[in-house]
Amino acid sequence: MSYSNPNPSDCVQSDYTSSCRLNLNGSAQEQKFMENLVVESIEIYGQDIYYVPRTLVNRDTIFGEDSDSQFDSARAIRAYVNNADGWEGQGELLSKFGVRIEDKTTFIFSREKFKEKVDDLETLIVEGRPNEGDLIWFPTTKHLFEIKFVEAERPFYQLGKGYVWECQCELFEYSDEEINTGIADLDAIETAFANAITVGLVAGGSGTFTAGETVTGGTSNVTAEVKSFDSGTRTLIVINRSGTFQVPETITGGTSSASWTTATYNTINNTNSEYDQNNDFETLDNDIIDFTESNPFGTVGSITDGTI
Repeated sequence: MSYSNPNPSDCVQSDYTSSCRLNLNGSAQEQKFMENLVVESIEIYGQDIYYVPRTLVNRDTIFGEDSDSQFDSARAIRAYVNNADGWEGQGELLSKFGVRIEDKTTFIFSREKFKEKVDDLETLIVEGRPNEGDLIWFPTTKHLFEIKFVEAERPFYQLGKGYVWECQCELFEYSDEEINTGIADLDAIETAFANAITVGLVAGGSGTFTAGETVTGGTSNVTAEVKSFDSGTRTLIVINRSGTFQVPETITGGTSSASWTTATYNTINNTNSEYDQNNDFETLDNDIIDFTESNPFGTVGSITDGTI
């Protein structure tokens, strides 16, 4: 690339059209060179991670959240972990609700590689950049992080351009989202922590339900995902229910074609949690309050009570 400088007397920096004006933002070639250095550095010193985009199912426009979010894919990409000494954040805290793990970290992506590996292959909520609320799976430590903030101006426009996305992340707190990415260790998080209820079945059914398949109620049309099935005890444990099964009704497996009739069904006994006490409270509260009364606190002040 050749560069010719005109007569110094003709070179005026305040003239924006002058060919000799000092360009602090750099040329397109310089910017591309810097971008290649960033990509190479992350490829050498970075870590293999998976970017997991969020799919909104039923967004609450008031609170700006979606408790029914799904994570249906994961894209492999290299990212630089900003702190090589370990996780950031406050670590393990003992609270009145038990031990909380507040690990945080920062992942840095090359913008060019993110476009190639993720943005061009996925439909993101906000296109062209990592999204707050999306997840990052770190297979080295088997940690799942949620992006809380994306810094777009650090470093601050070297040669007049941004080259990286800096994603500030916190450890993901699972709240019954559906995770089906095809990565076994990642998908196992849903199986281990999703709200799981037991459906008792009537003897005489046919076939064997398989883990992961979808079952459908013949009367209610409610669907659910099978976590496990025991034909000996006739118990079916399901997650990701779309509603409430009826008793009795025939449940059919979408893959196995197994067919059984429901006998019992308890929606408040979560078998995935040893600390869940919903069923205990529902059973024991009958010894404290008589719920057969229309008003357990009496009828004083009632305009319909003729004894007052």
